[in-house]
Formats: sequence, structure tokens, C-alpha cells
Amino acid sequence: MHIALFIRSLAGSGAERTLADMANALAARGHKVDLVLGRAKGPFLKEVSPAVRIVDLKTITMVEAIPALMTRPGDLKALLPVLLDPKGPWVMGSVGRLARYLRAARPAVLLSALDYGNIAALCATDLSSAGTPVVIGQHCQFTQDVRNARKRRVRKLPPLVRRFYPRADAIIAVSDGVADDLSEATHIPRQRITTVYNPVVTPDLPARAQEPLDHPWFAPGAPPALIGVGKLKPQKDFPTLFRAFAQVRRVRPVRLLILGEGPERQRLEELATTLGIASDLDMPGFVANPFPYMARASAFVLSSAFEGLPSVLIQALACGCPVVSTDCPSGPAEILSNGAYGPLVPVGDPDALAKAVLAVLDNPPDRERLLARANAFNVDASVNDMLAVLQRAASREHAPNK
Repeated sequence: MHIALFIRSLAGSGAERTLADMANALAARGHKVDLVLGRAKGPFLKEVSPAVRIVDLKTITMVEAIPALMTRPGDLKALLPVLLDPKGPWVMGSVGRLARYLRAARPAVLLSALDYGNIAALCATDLSSAGTPVVIGQHCQFTQDVRNARKRRVRKLPPLVRRFYPRADAIIAVSDGVADDLSEATHIPRQRITTVYNPVVTPDLPARAQEPLDHPWFAPGAPPALIGVGKLKPQKDFPTLFRAFAQVRRVRPVRLLILGEGPERQRLEELATTLGIASDLDMPGFVANPFPYMARASAFVLSSAFEGLPSVLIQALACGCPVVSTDCPSGPAEILSNGAYGPLVPVGDPDALAKAVLAVLDNPPDRERLLARANAFNVDASVNDMLAVLQRAASREHAPNK
């Protein structure tokens, strides 16, 4: 098939890495794959296979969508509060350029990801009159994302999602929990939403995990090192991890690395100073390859308040790293089989998190068992499931005025 995948950029989020990995895997199966980007930028760009054609829409601003949507006044009216918001989602400006791409390239199916990217894709396919079936992907807990949002554009999503998502030819969710939540929040029938786990465990992951790592905390005889990975934002709830780490540190020598960047950095640095943990904390920022850290860490800790399907948790298992996680909605319980492969603790509970970390440090699980569990999320299984959805969508007669 000729498959197009659309996302805003490859700037560093888990969804962006996932779509790049899916593009590579589909191309490796012999499909013609276009990775269509609102802006061709980001650290994952260099990880895209030469077999994948990158299409750069070179979107500048979201107001580019306004003239494109003039022929669909109902949609334009619904989107105007977002398009005129100075802090709105720039990816919406891709609508006209994406429509032109669809008319010219005529892919058999378009797969998109992330909320406003999905809405842009649905608008573009209607504008193009190309009849391209659209499959949209939901990567995070919709209800929690909106409830905890600080950005206006996220708080404006519910009526837009309810208006546009039902137009999709198929909807995928990265976990059963995400699918259940999206159905309940939008009243889209649950049977219309298919769970497809992310292609997390890629063939090159073991080799990348063994790449050299120049960090003094992993020298022979060094104290155990814990690791957390994620954008420094409220969703990841690193303050709870810091407080738990402070408790663990009072019991035994231990260090903590946080790989990621984001708006909460200053707040977290101030909290580290207040808790007295700054000397045993390292936050080096975004790291394109976190796997050597995972392979050498004594435990990976996920402290999130909510997730979709946290790829970093699976990646840690694939590196043979013991894991501890909050039992947040959703994903960790599915990944860890309700605690069979790593402790699950309540969200926002540093005491419980500290106890679980100490238990794992004192009695590490069998590494081979963790590797076997991670294999359930390998690329082949994910691509098989994704292709089944894409092929069903591609073979369905498209209703041009849906």
C-alpha cells in the first residue's frame, strides 16, 4: 500500500517517536510510506529510514488554515476560536497544504496522530476531495489531558473532538484504557475504537542499549542509580518522585537521573534544593537515546499522574531494567500485568513510591522475565495490528460528504 503518516513534527514527544518508528517498520515491510510533517524538524528526524519519504509541509502559522477552510463555513466557525488564539496549535495551519498533498499523492490511507493533528487531517481530507480514508490515533487519556491542562488550546478540545473524530474511517488507541476513556468522553461507540499497542521494542533497541555511556554515576562501585524519563511537565509528576527519592536516600546511598526537558525545570530544581537532594540529582535534559541509561540503572521509576501507553516503561523492561510505576490511567497496569512485572503504587503517594523502590533495590526481579514481557510490545506485533486497521480503512468506500 501507499501509506501516509501525518504528525506536526518529530520534536521529541513519545507520539512523535512512535510515528517515526511505525513509518520505518511499514517501509521495511515493503509499503510505500510518506511521513508528512507540519514542520520537518526535531531530534527524531535523523532516525527516519531512507526508505521513508519525508514530506515537509513547511507550516508557518495556524492562521493559514482560515482561507483553506472558507469553503467549509461550519468547520471554520467551530475552529475559529482556536485559530485566532495567539497560543493556539500551529499544526492546524497545515490543513491547506495537507489537502494539496492528498490531491497530488493519492495515498491509499492516511494515519494521523495527536489531537489537533487528527483534526487537521480530517479537515484536509474533506477539503482535498481525494477520498483518502483517514485513521486517527489517540495517544493519551483524553479526559485526564483536558482536566489537567494549563493551555487554553487543550481545554478547548472536547467539543472539537466530538465534532471531528466521528468523521474518521477508523480510530486507534494505544491502550484499552485510552480507548475506554475516549469512547466515554465523546460518545463514540467503543467498537469503533481499536487498541493498537505502540511499536515500542524495535529491532535496534538492544544494540542501542549497549552503546557507550560516559557518565560517572555508572562507574564500577558507584551507588545505585534510579532513572526517570519524560518531559518536565505536570503530567509526569516528578515532584512526587523527588519526594520519594528523598526518603529512599535517607535509607541507603542512591542517585537519581531525570532525562527530559520542559517548562517545570526551574520548579523542580528549586524543589530539589528544598528537599536537600540536589547533590545526588542529575537532569541533563533531553537525551535522544535513553536506552544505555536504562540498561545500567538499578530501577526505572514512572511517577506520572496519567498516561496513554507509556513507551518508556516498556523500553525500560526491554533494557532489562527493574521498574516501579504509579497505577495511573492508563497503560501501566496493562504493561505490568497488574503488578506482576513491577510494583504499581497510587498516584501522588511518595511514601508508597519510596517503599516500592526500596523493595525493588533490595530484591531485583529476574532480568530475562522482564525482557520476555517487553517482547509483547515488539514492532512486528504492533505493525500487524496496525496494518489490519489500515487495510480495512483503505478498502472501505469513502463517503465524501461524511
